Amino acid sequence: MSNKAASTRFAFVMITSLFFMWGFVHNLDPILIPHLKKSFSLTTLQSSLIDSSVFIAYFVMALPAGYIMKVYGYKTGIITGLCLFAIGSFLFIPAANTQQYIFFLMALFIIACGLTILETAANPYASLLGDPSTATQRLNFAQSFNGLAATVAPIIGARMILTKGFSDEALAGMTAATKKMALASEAASVKTPYFILGSIIVLIAIIFAFIKLPEIREKAGSGKSIAHTLRHTHLRWAVAAQFFYVGAQVSVFSFFILYAIKAADLERVRAADYLGWGCGIAFMIGRFAGTFFMKFVKPSTLLAAYAAINALLCIGAIVLHGMIAIYIVIGIAFFMSIMFPTIFSLGIKDLDADTEMGSSLIVMAIVGGALIPPVLALISDITNNIQVGYIVPFFCFCLVFYFGWKGHRIVPIE
Repeated sequence: MSNKAASTRFAFVMITSLFFMWGFVHNLDPILIPHLKKSFSLTTLQSSLIDSSVFIAYFVMALPAGYIMKVYGYKTGIITGLCLFAIGSFLFIPAANTQQYIFFLMALFIIACGLTILETAANPYASLLGDPSTATQRLNFAQSFNGLAATVAPIIGARMILTKGFSDEALAGMTAATKKMALASEAASVKTPYFILGSIIVLIAIIFAFIKLPEIREKAGSGKSIAHTLRHTHLRWAVAAQFFYVGAQVSVFSFFILYAIKAADLERVRAADYLGWGCGIAFMIGRFAGTFFMKFVKPSTLLAAYAAINALLCIGAIVLHGMIAIYIVIGIAFFMSIMFPTIFSLGIKDLDADTEMGSSLIVMAIVGGALIPPVLALISDITNNIQVGYIVPFFCFCLVFYFGWKGHRIVPIE
């Protein structure tokens, strides 16, 4: 193997590790939602602000992230993102000490600012680091480790966070003052896992600071503005598809524990296990399987088929009860698996000099994870039935289907 090939392979391994790390922290959010909902006596809509504080950062930071990559390169962007990731993780300690919900949201926002920079760098870097003809398969493979994180994070998080609390029966027998102190101590259980996470991220940042990564530069061209970049029709559809897809994914994963409690009467830790061993493993297997299927089926065709299946599964998630409903949601996780990287790679295809800006715009579309879950939460609060809220991801998958069917097609620009 040549030195260049070895360098490229090692670079891809390190980039893939980032997909696991941000997948891990994202998949702690479904643990935080029921945990802080209970600790601060929140409504479902109020607890959905955990997702909003995370995904609004993608909208705020995506363009600055693209600027960092364009001016300073991918390596600087990755190290900057990791530093913000670590700072936000360590801020969970003072947030828990102050016992203010707003401080938890601020810490999550800072973490997400770091994740925005990482994703803006790592997604196109993984896509561009090798043969262009296999870019979509390569990005799906890297994203498969995001799926691995979706498996282990809820299982570990449930045992480090959810098992530290008091039962509803115990809380019911306490005085108001004692109950307040008990819930405060329960909220503080997040300090250890986030301190460990922040420490690991610091170590990864140090490694990236000392290794040599192949620098990839896009072709020179006239791409200078958002308006110039949005001339590409398929990019506009990709931005819309990513907005609704991320909204659907966050809605399904983040509210899974609350959904399992309602639909199948599961207790919290057991529900978290189904989130990890069920949805997480289904998501991970789906990524690897999707990478394999793309050797025989066009990525756009597979995307459209998966979206259509998920739209049908959402109907089942609304009307069915018991363990069958849980298995249906696990099925949704499997068929969601390829959507983010496939939409991303199809969206930046043939953008040339507009690739960095196009990448930033697709990452900005992740703000769907901030705006769509509160709609599901509001429907849940109004109907007192979180299953009805699955009408929201149903419509999201319908739009993703259109992108895979027609919207991805590249229209020549005159």
